[in-house]
Amino acid sequence: MRMKFNKTGQLLLVSAASLAAASLITACSQFTATLTADFVYVTSARAAASNDYGVVNVFEINSESGAMRQIPSSPFPSGGRNPVASATSTDNANLYVVNRDDNTIVQFAIGTDGKLYPQSTVNTPGIFPLGIAVTGSYLYVADTYQPLPTCSTASPCAGSVAVFPLSKSGAFGSAVANAAISANYWPLTLPGSSTDVVTPAAITVTGSGSLVYVAAYDQTANSGYVFGFTANADGTLTAVNGGVPVPAGTQPSAITADPTGSYLYVTDEQRGDVLGYSINAGLLTPISGSPFPAGNMPAGIVMDKTGKYLFVANSQDANLTVYAASGGALSRLGTYATGIQPVAVGIDPALNQYVFTANFLGSNVSGFQLNAADGTLLNSQNSPYRGNQELTSVAAIPHGKYAK
Repeated sequence: MRMKFNKTGQLLLVSAASLAAASLITACSQFTATLTADFVYVTSARAAASNDYGVVNVFEINSESGAMRQIPSSPFPSGGRNPVASATSTDNANLYVVNRDDNTIVQFAIGTDGKLYPQSTVNTPGIFPLGIAVTGSYLYVADTYQPLPTCSTASPCAGSVAVFPLSKSGAFGSAVANAAISANYWPLTLPGSSTDVVTPAAITVTGSGSLVYVAAYDQTANSGYVFGFTANADGTLTAVNGGVPVPAGTQPSAITADPTGSYLYVTDEQRGDVLGYSINAGLLTPISGSPFPAGNMPAGIVMDKTGKYLFVANSQDANLTVYAASGGALSRLGTYATGIQPVAVGIDPALNQYVFTANFLGSNVSGFQLNAADGTLLNSQNSPYRGNQELTSVAAIPHGKYAK
């Protein structure tokens, strides 16, 4: 049977079709190049359930709505198995990805469209790299164990830090030599002990790049530490305080410094809090009121570029806690739901306005809009955003006019 329409019905159908087309155009236009504020790089430990090789999901953030979507061609191969950490170069031209199970770091050139182009790969001196930090001239990597044959998963020992010089193009040079031990790494050992198994958890550099800090723990002794190093002009490291680390709870999990290099913050996964330290010539002193309460199993931490707000991802609680920072002390402002098991958190470098978490078990990214006046968060448009399986880390660069 053929359906008949009167003139009014035909007009209604035309209007509905026009609205649908307009909605489609609006949805597409909100992600034009001129409205893209940032590219966000989110590593996934596995491309699929049957694939052990990792990928990098590339999202673009809309400057007006905060909405995120993966760019065409995303995700990109990470160049190895189990990518666990990532960082961008200071000129925003390169992305570095740590593939833990291959003991590699891969350099990717970043295109003007956010796409990734593999350039070079290096093996880290130690075993199972887990974190990196980048300055203009050097890349610092923390390895779970020192090199073979001294250490192995069957016979573990303390972790280590290595330093790679970076060329103007971002390519790796040979690992910097540590003349004191005739090696190309700096061991993380407790003074007076040659048998301790100190496992690094995270690494960061201060805003000036002159200091390197590694959060680590001794699981047997149930003790956490922060090791400090002065980064010398030739790339070598000099241990702060004669190599004596500062106590840091029981099991540190993430670390960050404020933009001025005046304060350092470390999450304690076991105790569920944030430890704060003031930095004076590399030496660390606990801030009054530290530790500050967080949620259960905090796993990611980041501070906005003004140094006004600190964000902590609580993996077991599936939420994000926001703190106001003043004189190094933290005041808890609020907690917001994320996807399942957030393990990393970042904030957009272009506008300092959009916050995002990588949710490991949720296999998605939660997005929020920051109110700079009071530190409150609102869910970004269409959040959460689907990624690949087991998201592990985040890094971001500003785009276009926002990069100037």
